[in-house]
Amino acid sequence: MSTKKGLTGREKFAYGIGAVGKDMVYMLSASYVLYYFQDIMGVSAIAMGIILLIARVFDAFNDPIMGVIVAKTKTRWGKFRPWLLIGTVTNAVVLILMFAAPPTLDAKGLVAYAAITYILWGITYTMMDIPYWSMIPAFTEGGKEREGLSALARSCAGVGSAIVTILTVMCVAALGNSLAGKNADNKTYTFTSQDKSMSSCVVLLDVDGNATSTMKSYDSEHTDIEVTVTGTGKMFDGVDVQDADTVISHVLTVSSDNAKVSAKVGSDIFGEIKAKYADNGRASSDAVVVFYVEQDAYDRLTAADTLTGTVNMESTLEVERVGFKYFTIIVGVLFVVFTAITCIFIKEKSSVDMQTASVGQMFKALVQNDQAMTIVITIVLINTATYITSNLLIYFFKYDLAGSNWQGNYTLFNTFAGGIQIIAMMLFFPLLRKAFNTLKIFYIGVFSAVAGYVILLIMALMGTKNVFPFFVPGFFIMGAVGILNVIVTIFLANTVDYGELKNRRRDESVIFSMQTFVVKLASGIAALVASVCLAVFDIQADSSGAQTGSMLIRSLKDIASGADTALDSSSVIGLRMVMTLAPMVVLIIALFIFRSRYILTDKKLEEITAELKSRS
Repeated sequence: MSTKKGLTGREKFAYGIGAVGKDMVYMLSASYVLYYFQDIMGVSAIAMGIILLIARVFDAFNDPIMGVIVAKTKTRWGKFRPWLLIGTVTNAVVLILMFAAPPTLDAKGLVAYAAITYILWGITYTMMDIPYWSMIPAFTEGGKEREGLSALARSCAGVGSAIVTILTVMCVAALGNSLAGKNADNKTYTFTSQDKSMSSCVVLLDVDGNATSTMKSYDSEHTDIEVTVTGTGKMFDGVDVQDADTVISHVLTVSSDNAKVSAKVGSDIFGEIKAKYADNGRASSDAVVVFYVEQDAYDRLTAADTLTGTVNMESTLEVERVGFKYFTIIVGVLFVVFTAITCIFIKEKSSVDMQTASVGQMFKALVQNDQAMTIVITIVLINTATYITSNLLIYFFKYDLAGSNWQGNYTLFNTFAGGIQIIAMMLFFPLLRKAFNTLKIFYIGVFSAVAGYVILLIMALMGTKNVFPFFVPGFFIMGAVGILNVIVTIFLANTVDYGELKNRRRDESVIFSMQTFVVKLASGIAALVASVCLAVFDIQADSSGAQTGSMLIRSLKDIASGADTALDSSSVIGLRMVMTLAPMVVLIIALFIFRSRYILTDKKLEEITAELKSRS
């Protein structure tokens, strides 16, 4: 009789590549759906927070239902692969639709569109996520082989998350800049400085891409610029194109062929420039075009007495909207291809039982196991703290740290932070485990995260603009996140033995099935907190609403501070407080609950193990 050989390299690759695609789409949705609908499409932040919370909770309760459906499925291709492929294809389609919201919809229409597509996305993601993880017993022999494959898949999932975290904003910008002007929904308006009273200002960028106070101004007599404004028809609804005060205020970025330029255009917003003209006895302009340029371009432009040329402009919101649409298409296609590889090269056994737990069983196991309840609450709080920061991080880089290169700085920080989290799980935890027990490592992780948030708060309040100093708090926070992810999983496993001793019933599968539920619950709560923050402090690409086109830069002081897209001081302080103090408070609450209720020390676990052995 022949025996089954171990998994081949091809089978391991096929299963791992499925995890890469699966977590690419999850991270894209988890990290950017709030930003896309709230900041780009102009949906109310509060509405988005409620949608995300309800959808995540609904999705968490939907998991056990999908588990039952998969368990009862019988086809010639097995019970797992059909649902894996169906779920992947439908999820990819819904994902693309979600990030391709029609710009012609009104406010209520966009809220409805966001709610429907996001809930459908969660349902279809569950359709493929449950069979993906449940199918491991269908093609492994158990023991170390099964554990090794699970670890491999988790690592590959981390790779998928990292790819999206690192690449999204840069790819969105690149695709948007390439395709936004070619979008079929766009309208284009052109006017010149002869038609409108237009002045110009050239501002020097430092080596980090942030604006400085070094500048040169040109009045309307020394400016000869033809401006082409491009955007969706909706952007110009109700706007008279001949009204410079309105039209120009819509224009957010400038691209130039002869210099690296990031610029703002606004009407009656640079009071200092206007005052300067008035002091010199000259008439102020109705509009000001501001160019942010590097040293070589600055020297060339300021050497001229008259600024001439053609400037093509596109709304940054339009660039991001189009960029997200096409980036999502790329991710969705890769997702389907990667899952197809999994389905083709993974062969299921004909008879595999799948254990599923109902929502009632999960909560019954928690109520009867106080230690499991303690750990689940702790996991919810720790993940909530982490997700609050991750949801607001892009706003911090765009509106607070700002600068013309905010996308590059955001990408650089995420690359560092993601690397530290992986290193913490693979290296820091094993090293700490040699010197400390798991309880002490847990406390080290929490205190490290709190210390990181304290450092981050101090740096933010000091007005730090260079991205590299933020690596210090990033190291403490993300290192702690990596360690705590490992620790809480160990603690959850410990509660299984405790429950068996207390209730004479081993609820291993039921308790571990809670992990998905609590992570989704935490992400929903964090999204609501972040949304409230965005609404209360009016943090949005257009703080007065997507339809009015008001500029966020208010004065020349914003230019000197390096603000490419600036918020007023109260909004800045509010963003900093919520992003740092809220996670600190949540972590301290988690620490208090854990310390007061968790009793499973190493000594206690030894006693439980001995007692269970005596029963057998």
